[in-house]
Amino acid sequence: MTLSKTLIHSVRDWLPDNLYLSIYHRRRIGRFPKMRNPTTFNEKILRRCLEPDPRFGDLSDKLKVREYVAEKIGEDYLVPLVAEPSAFTRDVFDALPPSFVMKANHGSGFVHLVKNKSETSFEKLDAMAQSWLSTDFYAVARERHYRTIERRIFFEALLTGQDGKVPPDLKFHVFNKQSGEPKIFILVISDRFGAHPRGDMYDADWNLLDISMGHYARSTTPDPRPENLDELLSVARTLASDFEFVRVDLYDSNDAIYFGELTFTPGAGMFPLRPDRVDYEWGSLM
Repeated sequence: MTLSKTLIHSVRDWLPDNLYLSIYHRRRIGRFPKMRNPTTFNEKILRRCLEPDPRFGDLSDKLKVREYVAEKIGEDYLVPLVAEPSAFTRDVFDALPPSFVMKANHGSGFVHLVKNKSETSFEKLDAMAQSWLSTDFYAVARERHYRTIERRIFFEALLTGQDGKVPPDLKFHVFNKQSGEPKIFILVISDRFGAHPRGDMYDADWNLLDISMGHYARSTTPDPRPENLDELLSVARTLASDFEFVRVDLYDSNDAIYFGELTFTPGAGMFPLRPDRVDYEWGSLM
């Protein structure tokens, strides 16, 4: 790292959370946020980062949230847990199956797919695990509810479809209005671990919407409507029922539905929504 970058990171680390979030919101969304009277979706997510609900910490912990899911909808929707060791050792590695997914419980992006254990090593995975465990995820984007999570490495079964590929991420953005049915937008992330990931937004009736979120490229044609869309929507609504807004991540693997995670502050309030009016429209739903 160059001296200039070191200085930038040093200054960034000393910025108060509200100033840090304001600056990065301006860089990524294109305007300074209204922190005291937020109106857009991203502004209201920023407020959540700074003033999280006390429940957010445990439910953002990818291990502890399994208890909540089991109570809400049953254990059948949980991805099989292969191991949750107190420490990752060579004995733990040797006992792992030929394929699995390694994760850390305390943040986003700590995911590594192993399709063939013979093509990796304990040393490689241990180095990755230690890098994850040394990362203070709160410091990445100042999402304060992540500070309370005790960092752990764990291993899940590798989900694959009939084509042998990892199923798409189905991200249900659930807005619970004061009356009536919740408003739901579904972001489908295809080929997440491939060379060309795509992100497409659908409404609850699986109509493709002219909305882009974050950095994902759009597909040229719509994805086929899931045959079990009604059950997917029911699961998402049930898991989101206790909150004004939460993103519920699910997988549809070989006609079975599996839970991924609950996300209360998507993109830490810095996910560009295009067209820009959507940021305001979603904000009005909260």
